[in-house]
Amino acid sequence: MARTAALRTGRTIGVAFDHGEDFFPTLEQVCRTEGIRYGYIPMFLAGFREVDIVGSCQRLENPDAPVWSKVQLTNVEAMGCGTLAYDPDENRILPHIHVSAGLKEHSATAHTSHLLAARVQFLTEMLLVEVLDPPITRPREPDLYDVPLLTFGPPSQPLTTRQ
Repeated sequence: MARTAALRTGRTIGVAFDHGEDFFPTLEQVCRTEGIRYGYIPMFLAGFREVDIVGSCQRLENPDAPVWSKVQLTNVEAMGCGTLAYDPDENRILPHIHVSAGLKEHSATAHTSHLLAARVQFLTEMLLVEVLDPPITRPREPDLYDVPLLTFGPPSQPLTTRQ
């Protein structure tokens, strides 16, 4: 069954990344500066000099298992979205971001997948929505290939039915 939670949101923050910035360390610093632990990114527009996304050019041994390898692209225009969870043990955010990245010199042919790394080219413009409550974490699920799954709030919340 799907996991759901009513999200109490806080601020919506506009973020403009600068040319040459490393995407994930900059996002982490923005969250530390703004005091954001949980949130979501409804959209961002980006120019990336280089980007690593999940993918493979090889036949997958197990198509049901997650792919952990990466595809490296350069000189792309991208759009994406994602969620931000928090790891209290490591005291850091855990972004989960997907992008669709078009290769400019190849008729904007696009690749779409999970973003692993990126370096900004010219600009990246992002909207970041802070979630105040409930806490959002991403524990790994050992029975599901150790994939980190989004989890809301403290465990064992009683179920209630609206009438």
